Amino acid sequence: MKSSVVSRREWEVLSPAFFAGMMAFLASSLMLLIRPALVVAPLGVFVFLCLVAPFLPGVGFFLPVISRRKTGRRAVALTFDDGPDPDVTPRLLDLLRRHGVQATFFVAGARAERHPGLIRGILSRGHTLGNHSYHHDPLLMLRSRAKLQEEVARTQDLLAAFAVRPLTFRPPVGITNPRLPGVLRALGMYCVTFSCRAFDRGNRRIAGLAEIILKKVRPGDIILLHDITPKGGEGIENWLTEMEQIVSDLKMQGYEILPLSELIDRPVMERLAAGASPS
Repeated sequence: MKSSVVSRREWEVLSPAFFAGMMAFLASSLMLLIRPALVVAPLGVFVFLCLVAPFLPGVGFFLPVISRRKTGRRAVALTFDDGPDPDVTPRLLDLLRRHGVQATFFVAGARAERHPGLIRGILSRGHTLGNHSYHHDPLLMLRSRAKLQEEVARTQDLLAAFAVRPLTFRPPVGITNPRLPGVLRALGMYCVTFSCRAFDRGNRRIAGLAEIILKKVRPGDIILLHDITPKGGEGIENWLTEMEQIVSDLKMQGYEILPLSELIDRPVMERLAAGASPS
């Protein structure tokens, strides 16, 4: 199995953003000599890429990103964001236990702090935890580097109280930015996004959720779901029915539902000795 973090060699590889910027600069320099009126065109393309690429979870424009992995097996991994939730997470854990499935929960630090029993329940069932920032601010990637560092590090410190250290960070809404690589490198973490989702808007739209996932799923996918109460507190039973269908039908279609660490071939969380520091 690979190192528990992105290797030094992986971090030292220059990002696509760097190469795109260099190419834009060189192209603009040539345009200045050949056709000055078009000098801003390559730079405009680069700016456009910088604005669009962060919203594509499978594109590691600013940093290495794991969104899926081809394994040669008909296998996927289940991940759940935004929890834990006292009305949803325990019932989801029961469902996963009935099916013998292990998942990764990318938890929001504020929720984890309010519901420590749920974090212990997730860990005691053999699941793993990922870091999903503290407040789950959808605009986090527009904040300062200091704020981004605080959001990730605060959740790391909180989860260390449960004798674990997530090695994976999933940014809110899957958006990245140029400041994220430095923050994760300093904390010894790497970025995991996803390759299959139903655009459920954080369980605001759960009708047909299973059908969407089952139509889109492909071997090697990291599936994104949410373990939070559907909007308005209603629809929990419907949501659980959708989850049951996803897990059951994936198996019927011959998919192995692997722990995320096994699918991507690297640990997503490590256990800490009692009283150990998260850093």
